[in-house]
Amino acid sequence: MGIVNRKRLIDTFCELSSIDAISFEEREKADYLKKELLKLDFQVMEDTAGECYHSETGNLYAYKRGTGPEVLLSAHMDTVEPGRSIKVVIHENGRITSDGTTVLGADDNAGLTSIVEALRLIKEQNLPSRSVELLFTIGEEAYIRGSEVFDYRKIKAKEAYVLDLSGPIGTAAVKAPTLLFFEGKILGRAAHAGFAPKRGINAIQIAGNIIANLKQGRIDEDTTVNIGCIKGGAGTNIVSPDCTFSGEVRSLDHERALQMVDHIEAITRQRTMDAKASYEWKTSTGCIAYETNPGSVTVRNLQKACEKLHIPCDLITTFGGSDNNNLMRHGIQGVVLACGMEKVHTCQEYTTVDSLEKSTELILELLHA
Repeated sequence: MGIVNRKRLIDTFCELSSIDAISFEEREKADYLKKELLKLDFQVMEDTAGECYHSETGNLYAYKRGTGPEVLLSAHMDTVEPGRSIKVVIHENGRITSDGTTVLGADDNAGLTSIVEALRLIKEQNLPSRSVELLFTIGEEAYIRGSEVFDYRKIKAKEAYVLDLSGPIGTAAVKAPTLLFFEGKILGRAAHAGFAPKRGINAIQIAGNIIANLKQGRIDEDTTVNIGCIKGGAGTNIVSPDCTFSGEVRSLDHERALQMVDHIEAITRQRTMDAKASYEWKTSTGCIAYETNPGSVTVRNLQKACEKLHIPCDLITTFGGSDNNNLMRHGIQGVVLACGMEKVHTCQEYTTVDSLEKSTELILELLHA
């Protein structure tokens, strides 16, 4: 298209990245976005999601009537640690990085930047546009907590594009997993390790036995299991009275994920029973698996937009969650779009000016009435 204001695009990205917005600390970024959206004639409201997480910031929802059916664009406002006092570096080749001491925050400032710039161009150049709904969420990096409590009765669109994916522009995730967390606490019995070891029940030993009997890594094509943390013990001369291990299960099949957690608990139950110990068990849900219908209007419109821009449309499966997991739970057919973020959650994170521009052009095409 060649109509994107590259200087303003870079400036917007730098402004957004300069705002500290760790999960549940998104107040300043929300205020910035509110101000910009009001300039663009959007109706803007902020919900009370923050109250659920002891935060002063809620999700932002905005609406602007256009021509044709509504389309929803979504991105999240929070970033991960280390993400405070980010210093953006623009390289001569168009690569954008931090100074190496923090993340860059392209996840998800790249998505926010592309959306805001596309909407500015629509207003400035009086471009025909569909009716637009926006959902900018809090706490996405804390396992999509902001979108989990949003009131979806506000959403009119059945077609959504969530800008929150790595890869070339035109890449879209149409399938993502259930993510379940589990924690097992083994309760043994303390005893002096030298004078009376037989009086004790070593919780660390039991936990080690449980973990040794678990298959980890990729369990099958659709499922992974990982023990990520283990802690316990009171001293080298004490038979450990307790030990806690925690981990996660991911599966593209929700029922399979539930079965795996049940299987892990069953092993825990049997091994503690064998050792005449006891255990406590906790589980929680990060997100629930979805698969976007390949024949949905969302996918078809994305493919048409990519074809018009002469970029490949690559529909992929991801093993990461996003706000789209929650959109799909509420009947909104969404895909997750690559928007120019690479090596996310590391201090080597980067984007490029070309990617931001191409992402903006794709949004313009998706909104074209």
